[in-house]
Amino acid sequence: MDLVNGNRAETRYPRSILKPNTPFNRSTTMFFSKILFLAAFALTVSALPQFYPGGSLTRPGATATSSASISTTSTSASTSASPSATTSSSSGSVQIVNNLDSTVYLWSTDTSSAMQTIASGETYSETYQTNSNGGGISIKMATTESQASVLQFEYTKDSDTLYWDLSAIDMDSDSEFIKAGFSATPSDSSCTSVTCAAGDSDCSEVYQESDDVATQSCSATAGITVTLG
Repeated sequence: MDLVNGNRAETRYPRSILKPNTPFNRSTTMFFSKILFLAAFALTVSALPQFYPGGSLTRPGATATSSASISTTSTSASTSASPSATTSSSSGSVQIVNNLDSTVYLWSTDTSSAMQTIASGETYSETYQTNSNGGGISIKMATTESQASVLQFEYTKDSDTLYWDLSAIDMDSDSEFIKAGFSATPSDSSCTSVTCAAGDSDCSEVYQESDDVATQSCSATAGITVTLG
């Protein structure tokens, strides 16, 4: 058998392999041809790769090896950064924003203090203070250098809580603050804001009389922005 081309080829053998005086005839030649053909076929089959269940090309009992390995890489995510709210007031302080066209004069005191000035468009900032006598702090605001007519932001820090209010008790009804309006807004949205509209000379959200109830409370870490105008 021609294993390359798949054609049957005639196999020729020398006459010397026959016994002496043995007649050389067609039947004898075919007998030896069959024997040699079968032997060649058996050798060819044994040399071919054998297939076994599972697709293996190895013989039973052989050790299988793998040429590739799979590795798993662990990746950890970190967050470089967390989301935070931005407010107009700094934590643990009061900021007073002057939106009037004129200068605001300011005194921050438990009894008396030096006068501060806030130009139009500027902001005054103060970290919450405590009073040595246990009382509160008053930031007095005026549109002149006199304290005769003042709007007051009053606060007392008690441990983790800040108690605060706006007082118009000592403010004239024709004050520029009333004409322009004013407000106080905590950075903590769970705390109450105070707003007095422009022209409201009897705003119910601030102290008009000493026996009014207009005190608010908030976390001492919250900032409060007082806006004038």
